Amino acid sequence: CPGPPSSHTVELVEESLDVNLLNNAVRLHIQGCPFLPGGVHLCEVQNHLVVLLITGQTVHRLLLPHPARMYRSELITESQMQSVFTDIGKINFRDPSNYYVIPSVPGLASNSVASAAWLSSEGEALFALPSASGGIFVLKLPPHDAPGMVSVVELKQSSVMQRFLTGWMPTAIRGDCGPSDLPISLSVHCLDHDAFLFALCQDHKLRMWSYKDQMCLMVADLLEFMPVSRDLRLAAGTGHRLRLAFSQSLGLYLGVYMHAPKRGQFCVFQLVSTESNRYSLDHISSLFSSQETLVDFALTSSEIWALWHNEENQTVVKYINFEQNVACQWNQVFVQPLPEEEVTVRHDQDPRIFSQGTERHMDLTWDELKKEVTLAVESEFQGSVTEYECSLEEFWQLQVEFWSKFYACCLQYQEALSRPLALHLNPYSNMVCLLKKGSLSFLVPCSLVDHLYLLSNEHLLTEDDAAIFDDLEMSRDVVCLVQCLRLIGESISMEMAFIMEMACSRLQPPEKAAEQILEDLIANDTENVMEDIHSKLQEIRNPIHAIGVLIREMDYETDADMERGDTHHLNMRMNLTQLYSSGTAVNVVCWGICKIATIRFLICRDLLILQQLLLRLGDPVRGQLFQSQQDLLHRTSPLLLSYYLIRWASQLSGPQTIVELFFQEVARKHIISRLFSQPNTSLAETSLNWPHLITAIVADFLPLLWPSNPGFLFPECLMGSCQYTQLQEYIRLLQPWCHVNMGSCCFMMGRCYLVMGEGHKALDCFCQAASEVGREEFLDRLIQPEEGEMVSTPRLQYYNKVLRLLDMVGLPELVIQLATLAIMESADDWRSQATLRTCIFKHHLDLGHNSEAYVALTQNPDPSRQLDCLRQLVVVLCERSQLQDLVEFPYVNLHNEVVGIIESHARAVDLMTHNYYELLYAFHIYRHNYRKAGTVMFEYGMRLGREVRTLRGLQKQGNCFLAAINCLRLIRPEYAWIVQPASGAVYERPGASPKRSHDGECTAVPTTHQIEILELEDLERECVLARIRLTLVQHDLSTAAVAGNSTPEETVALLVRAGLFDTAITLCQTFKLPLTPIFEGLTFKCIKLQLGGEAVQAEAWDWLAANQLSALVTTKESR
Repeated sequence: CPGPPSSHTVELVEESLDVNLLNNAVRLHIQGCPFLPGGVHLCEVQNHLVVLLITGQTVHRLLLPHPARMYRSELITESQMQSVFTDIGKINFRDPSNYYVIPSVPGLASNSVASAAWLSSEGEALFALPSASGGIFVLKLPPHDAPGMVSVVELKQSSVMQRFLTGWMPTAIRGDCGPSDLPISLSVHCLDHDAFLFALCQDHKLRMWSYKDQMCLMVADLLEFMPVSRDLRLAAGTGHRLRLAFSQSLGLYLGVYMHAPKRGQFCVFQLVSTESNRYSLDHISSLFSSQETLVDFALTSSEIWALWHNEENQTVVKYINFEQNVACQWNQVFVQPLPEEEVTVRHDQDPRIFSQGTERHMDLTWDELKKEVTLAVESEFQGSVTEYECSLEEFWQLQVEFWSKFYACCLQYQEALSRPLALHLNPYSNMVCLLKKGSLSFLVPCSLVDHLYLLSNEHLLTEDDAAIFDDLEMSRDVVCLVQCLRLIGESISMEMAFIMEMACSRLQPPEKAAEQILEDLIANDTENVMEDIHSKLQEIRNPIHAIGVLIREMDYETDADMERGDTHHLNMRMNLTQLYSSGTAVNVVCWGICKIATIRFLICRDLLILQQLLLRLGDPVRGQLFQSQQDLLHRTSPLLLSYYLIRWASQLSGPQTIVELFFQEVARKHIISRLFSQPNTSLAETSLNWPHLITAIVADFLPLLWPSNPGFLFPECLMGSCQYTQLQEYIRLLQPWCHVNMGSCCFMMGRCYLVMGEGHKALDCFCQAASEVGREEFLDRLIQPEEGEMVSTPRLQYYNKVLRLLDMVGLPELVIQLATLAIMESADDWRSQATLRTCIFKHHLDLGHNSEAYVALTQNPDPSRQLDCLRQLVVVLCERSQLQDLVEFPYVNLHNEVVGIIESHARAVDLMTHNYYELLYAFHIYRHNYRKAGTVMFEYGMRLGREVRTLRGLQKQGNCFLAAINCLRLIRPEYAWIVQPASGAVYERPGASPKRSHDGECTAVPTTHQIEILELEDLERECVLARIRLTLVQHDLSTAAVAGNSTPEETVALLVRAGLFDTAITLCQTFKLPLTPIFEGLTFKCIKLQLGGEAVQAEAWDWLAANQLSALVTTKESR
């Protein structure tokens, strides 16, 4: 909309209720050409939006893409799309086909405020303007996509034929025309091939022109329809306004505002035509207005909406149904007031009080804005203070002064931005909006209760009782009751109101706060308000019934089915998936919820105080005291707390309120699905009607927010959106008085405590919630088993869900506590017990509670799970080197299992990095099972010889054989033996990897084993062999690869080759082998020494030194 008459700037903003628009605002500035008031006209054609602009010197046509085309483009996403203004910078505003300078003859009338513009059926752009000589001239631009010339047509009352003027004739030739027919308001009604131009002129007459025929078809003197004086008839009309409204069924309506000093009048006419193409006006209604200054008004086929500024320069919006309102009573629209001009700062407060308002049109975040403001005010403060030192009181006073000055500037800025400039009425959806410089305000229907409470006293007295309830007596009772509430509300000071606010915030009974407020009202009643209330109460026939009616009107408690939404209908109607999903729509709906909650909180507060007054007065005659005390008070208090909670949730706490978040993420889909799921309903037939639809949405939204309803979507949404702090406060305000969804609230509070790191508090909440499983819809959905999950009792399924949650967060102590508690619930379900015992075992083991883990393992009723736990216990304790615990556990009825587990691990892992054999040896030694201990160490030594052919491996092999011998020596001789599987059988034992041939194929496993009994002497011989192998490798490391698993005969050959003849003799004597290879080798070396040179003789000393030299005969020749 354009600014003041001298403004060279027009601001265009595109708003959508369905999608968020990008680049949706543009400011046009035409240097030296001020825009005419109302000189912006929007026309819609198939592929374009055409903006027609009129300035004091030029006319312009802007072609923008149609939104329907934008929806089909690739620019749209799920939640946002490009605005029609996105590419406006590419438009050439100097294009001759879309721009024209208004000719100086006849020229635009000075101080002109009237204009009209439209598109013809051929696509031509036409601009109607007041002529400087009186009358109207119409400037026509050719279609944007066709060549042509600009033409100008002058419409004058004396015209009887069409006059196309390519040049302008002098005034003397045309004849003069007085200025009385100068239009002060113009409107146009387009036909298929013509346009009716209506001009409300200075002489108080309405003229109707046919543009096609260039003829004045009708002249009507509007003073005939209003009481006038001689001065008004002689004075030129300046403040008259004209609006049109067209209905396919009813025809064309004309709304005229006739301005007169200190009064005004609306006249509504219907255009009537005859067969002879004559037209006349059928007077429908005349409506008188007060003395306010009319800013704008809009007309429909049944209503007038008007925007005024009153004597205090405040905005007043009213509407009236001119067809049904016989008493000519205007309906008041309750406009959001501006903030208080003065803010009291107590001495215990910081003057830098920030309160985030509802307007969020800013480039900075809230925190960034606070920082910028603080820096600016502090900089101004420091620049103005000249003293280096000042007292604390002086400093505080200066802070208050500067921040108050900043607050005053903010108020002035906000007042300028929030002042309505015009009314916008969409004839297709009946949506009414207030256009402001800084924003756009939507008018939403008001409910009956809110309407009665907000009405002024004079309007409340004249309210039609029949329009409230069918029962007239009940209607009068309710009106009198509302008057009593109004008297109470107007008498409550800020301090009294604060008592109720603090009672709700501190979880104190509202009834007590109401009683205290009543005592304060009685103590400070200087205007006899209590007497007025008492007299009004006497007029109420049945106060208890009237209060009950008022409570029922404000109560939104429903059943569970009402709140369950099903969005599958939206999939079939894709045009509804984005309905009311934009930030603008979300803000409108949720701000409406906030207003309702705020008003009804005040109603409930005043109603509680009134009920306390009724209790004081008593009513022994009617016998209703007990009912009032026991029923109504207990119904009103939860109602007040419910609206307090909704109001709190609707207040701004960040980029968006939690109510907005809930509507955007969850509630909108449920509501839209519910409203449009039944196509035969009246709402579906009028689905685009704004008043009906917004009322239905609010009516369906409030039950979803209502605390005492069984649905739990709102807290679920807060949890899913990580709004933990707000969710905690919501449950805190809810728990003391709301007994619905108590278990669900406890569960949600537990989730919040988990996030905040307060695990033990969370566990307490989870345990409290367990008692409500099976009774609440949310908890029932929570415990639904997943695919493949074992189904058990609801309580156990709940515990399993919470256990997984605690495990995911990483709180093993709490998992153990809860699982222990759950075991008591699963006494008859061994499968659940097995799962819980396994869970307890796992987390005890993770925490290093080895003994507790072992106890949990032994108590597991499922053998397979028990074996899994035992296997895990062995592995984990081995990895932690906590072998003493592992060995000393008693393993009642699990001895063979643990031995098998350790054996399988011993045979499956690397011998040099894991000590499972040694663990198994210690395990058997601890239980005095020396034969098995010896068997284990002997097997360990044999594998070391085969698999670890290194010096270290041979060293460990010797130690293993010594340990095995030691074990057998501890046994009585007749039992000192072990069983040794045949060579190669070790690898086929459980846990060993399969053996493969050279081409990678698995070799066949032998079906039988050759058993060999080894006695103590056999082990001693193996020990000697192992010691001799070690001696050989220590002498010559190169033999390690072959000596580790060599037979005694092979070892003898290796010893002879290395020159270890004494050791070879010892080995032969031990295994009763012939000495021939030894002497043959010694002889060979002697011959080689005899024939060799100095090098061979030097080498001989090395192998000679390795033998017992004292046993040799040394001669001179041998040196």
